[in-house]
Amino acid sequence: MITITDLDFSYTGKKPYLLSEINLNVPRGAYISIVGNNGCGKSTLLRLILKFMLPTHGSIRINASRIGYVPQKKDTDSAFPITVKEVIHSYGRILHLHSIDVRSILSVTGMESQAEELVGNLSGGQYQRMLIARALMGNPDLLILDEPSTGVDVSSQKEIYAVLHRLNTEQRLTILAVEHNLYAAARYSSMLYHIANGHGHLCTPQHYLDEYMTREGSFHAWLHLYAARAADFHLYCHPLPMHRYLPCTETVFHDW
Repeated sequence: MITITDLDFSYTGKKPYLLSEINLNVPRGAYISIVGNNGCGKSTLLRLILKFMLPTHGSIRINASRIGYVPQKKDTDSAFPITVKEVIHSYGRILHLHSIDVRSILSVTGMESQAEELVGNLSGGQYQRMLIARALMGNPDLLILDEPSTGVDVSSQKEIYAVLHRLNTEQRLTILAVEHNLYAAARYSSMLYHIANGHGHLCTPQHYLDEYMTREGSFHAWLHLYAARAADFHLYCHPLPMHRYLPCTETVFHDW
């Protein structure tokens, strides 16, 4: 569905490149998360795919009839008196949709009961689910998200990723997401695209976690993943098992 070939990019158009020799194939029905340290070029790559910018060298080919996009930051003024229903209606008119069933659209992300709610009164998680519902209007065959769980509480994160998982596994929607949430990326993605030092490579979630633990050190990496998993299952009251401090790459997803 997406084919990126020998892509280089810098904001000046000259070396050194922020992204260099990027090659990526996103097949139909995949759920791929782009991961890497802050400032490595994850969101830049997403903007290039969306054609907000042009690559310095290389090509990006997209075989999708319609793309849904969920931005990282709010694109609606929270002080502006507009309801969730009105946001959906307005976007439907932009897409030139003849019939807009607001509650049916919002029900996909569990937001139908908030249809009359002012956008400014929504929680971070509700706002993201509204944006996902909006992005799904017109039945896109590719959904692109930029850090979908940023600024969202743990409970809402679980709801958001449950929606994305269902869309991918049940409706076979192709999903490409920039992720800072390593635990969510590893748990829900079919593959990860890891960017480091301007270069990227595609790998399985387990391969990336093994690589991450080797690179960062067992304790640091394990503690990072434990915190994410503990938050997900509310396990902060449990003592840390001391044997988990030992180097290990096989216990990342064990149930504790």
